[in-house]
Amino acid sequence: MVRRTPDKDRSTVARHATLPSPGPARGFLKIAGITLGVVLVSAIAVAAFVVTDYFNRFNEGAVTLEDAPEVEPPSISAFPGEFSVLLIGTDECGEVSTGLLGERCSEADGGILNDVNLLVHVSAEPRKVTVISFPRDLMLETPECTLPDGSIASATRKTQINSIFQRAGISCVAKTVTDLTGVEIPFAAKIDFDGVIDVTDAIGGVEVCIGGEGIRDEQTAIDWGPGPRTVSGYEALQFIRTRHGVGDESDMARVSNQQQYMSRLVKKIMSDEVLSDPGKVLGLANTVVDNIDPSDELANPVRLAQLALSVKDVPFSEFVFLQYPVFADPDDSDRVIPNRDAAASIWDALKAGQPVQLTGDVSNNGGVELVEPAPGAEAEVPADPATDTPATDAPGTEAPAPRATLDSAISGQTAEQETCANGRQR
Repeated sequence: MVRRTPDKDRSTVARHATLPSPGPARGFLKIAGITLGVVLVSAIAVAAFVVTDYFNRFNEGAVTLEDAPEVEPPSISAFPGEFSVLLIGTDECGEVSTGLLGERCSEADGGILNDVNLLVHVSAEPRKVTVISFPRDLMLETPECTLPDGSIASATRKTQINSIFQRAGISCVAKTVTDLTGVEIPFAAKIDFDGVIDVTDAIGGVEVCIGGEGIRDEQTAIDWGPGPRTVSGYEALQFIRTRHGVGDESDMARVSNQQQYMSRLVKKIMSDEVLSDPGKVLGLANTVVDNIDPSDELANPVRLAQLALSVKDVPFSEFVFLQYPVFADPDDSDRVIPNRDAAASIWDALKAGQPVQLTGDVSNNGGVELVEPAPGAEAEVPADPATDTPATDAPGTEAPAPRATLDSAISGQTAEQETCANGRQR
C-alpha cells in the first residue's frame, strides 16, 4: 500500500493566495463536530447495551402461558389488533419491604398469594383500554393446569382466586381468568411489594386524594388526614394495601381505592413531567425490567415498546377501570362469587370493540367518592340519549361508535374522572 506524503495530502493552491488562518470559531466548530460524533456513537453503543441488557434480564425466568393464543413476532410499531395482558400483584416481601414491614414478612407462612389480579384489555383501532379488577376474595372453579415441571394441578370446584398462584403459578391464573371471562390472554406479568415501591419512586410519586375523615388503619400503619397527598415508595404500598381505612372495610372497597391509584398512575406516566424527561423514562424502563416477572411472549423489550405504542394516544376518557361484579358467597360471608349475568355486558362490549358506558357507582362498597368538577372546568359534550355517545354537530365529522351500556352492578371509573379515597378513622 503506497503511503501518502504530507505534500500529497494537501490541496493544491496558488502560492501567492492568502490562506485563511484557523480562527477560534473554526476551531470550536471542529471540536463540536468531533464531540457530536463521539456522542452519537456513544449513544448508539449505550442504546445497544441497554436493549441487550434489558432483553437478557427480562427473559430470565420468563413463564410460558398454557393454551395462550399465538401472536406475531414483535416489531417497532403498534401491536396489530386487540390484545390482553394479565397483571398480578403478589404479597411477596423483597429486601426493601422486609425491612419496612418486618413482622408481616417474617411471619408469612411461605405461601405467595396473588392478591391483586388485573385483566388489561386493549381494543383494536380506535384504541380503548379496559382494566378489570378481580377481588382477592372471589371464589372460582379452576381448570386443570400444567406446572413448569410437567406435573398437573387438578381442576377444582371452588378456589379463592388469590391462592391460584401459590398452587399452580401465573399460567394457571391466566387460564382461570380466560375460563371465567372468555378473553384470551397472550401476555402476563407479576409484580411484588418491592416492585410497587420502586415503580412509584421511578416516576417521582403519585398524587392521590384522601376524602372523608382521612385514613387511619393500624394494619397498614396509616394515619393520614384528608386532602391531596403525593405517595411514593412505601407510602404507595401502604395506600393500595389499606382495607380497613376505606369504605366498608371490604376487599371490594380496597379495589376501588386501588383504581384511584391506577388512574392517577396512568396520568402521571403519560404526563410531560415523565415522558419529556429521558432520565425518568429510562429509570422507569429499568425499574420495570428489574421488578416484573413476565410470560415468555412479554419478555422482550421490543414487545413492550410495541404494546406501549398501542396505548400512547388513548384519551383518559377511554381508560376505564372496572370491578368484576360479585354476589356474596352463600357458603362464606367473607367471600364472594361471580355475578356472571352482569359481567356478560363487559365481555360483549370487548368482543364488539365498543367503548363502554358506566351506569353504576364509582364504588359499590364506598371505597372512593366522585369529586365534582372544579368551577370553571370544561364541561363534557352532552350525550346523545339514543346512543349514549357525545353529540357531534360539526359537518363532515364521523359520529363516534355507540357505547355499550354496562350493567349497573358494575362499579368503576375512567382515568378522566377524579375520585378520592372515602377514608375512615378505624
